[in-house]
Amino acid sequence: MNLLKSVLVIALFSTTARAEPPKPVDITVYRSASCSCCGKWLEHLKANNFNVKDMAMEDVLPIKQKQGITDKLASCHTALVGDYVIEGHVPANDIMKLLKSKPKVIGLAVPGMVNGSPGMEMGEHKNAYEVVSFDKDQKMAVFSSYPESK
Repeated sequence: MNLLKSVLVIALFSTTARAEPPKPVDITVYRSASCSCCGKWLEHLKANNFNVKDMAMEDVLPIKQKQGITDKLASCHTALVGDYVIEGHVPANDIMKLLKSKPKVIGLAVPGMVNGSPGMEMGEHKNAYEVVSFDKDQKMAVFSSYPESK
C-alpha cells in the first residue's frame, strides 16, 4: 500500500510540476527588402521565441523618423515590440530583459553594423559592442556590453 501511495504522489507532482512553454513574443520588424543581415537577425529572434512579423520595404527611413531614431542610433532595421523600439542587431536576451524590467526608455539600439552581433556573425572574430537604451530626449545609457572575442 505504501508503494502505491508513493507512486501516486510522484505521479501527481510530475504532472503538476510541468511548466507551460513561454508564449512567443510578438515583434514587428521594418527592414530593407535587400538586406541579408536583417534576415539573419530575424532567424535569431525566431530561435529565441519571438513571433516575427517581417515588413520588408523599399524605404525604412520614414519608420525610423517616426520612432525617433537619430543618425547616432541608426542601423539597418527597426523593430517594435510591446511599447518599445528596437534599432539594429540587438540580442534577443536584451529585448527580453527590456520587456521584463520595463524601464522608462523609448527602446534599445546597437548603432551601426557591428561584426559579431546577432545576424552580423562573420567567422570566429566578434567585435566588442554595447547595447544602449535611449529616451525621448535621445539620452543614451549602456544597457549591456559584449566583449571582443577572437
